[in-house]
Amino acid sequence: MAKTATIRARVQPDLKHRVERLFAQLGLSTTEAITLFYRQVDLQQGLPFAVRLPNAETVEALQQAESGEGLTNWDNLEAMRTEFG
Repeated sequence: MAKTATIRARVQPDLKHRVERLFAQLGLSTTEAITLFYRQVDLQQGLPFAVRLPNAETVEALQQAESGEGLTNWDNLEAMRTEFG
């Protein structure tokens, strides 16, 4: 079947460039990646991945990570391994 439909979307330029580099590493063009996504949506009859809101525990962990609250630093990997044995 001939490809005659066009899709247009606006995304942040830095996101576009990062993702296109990933596609290239996977050997995919942007068109091939979008086609793959569309085929998966068609096959799954929905998004091919879970889309959910994070629970309260995850939201708190994300907020702590962003603020640096409650983070632990180790001098090296062995010190971390010793603590978590």
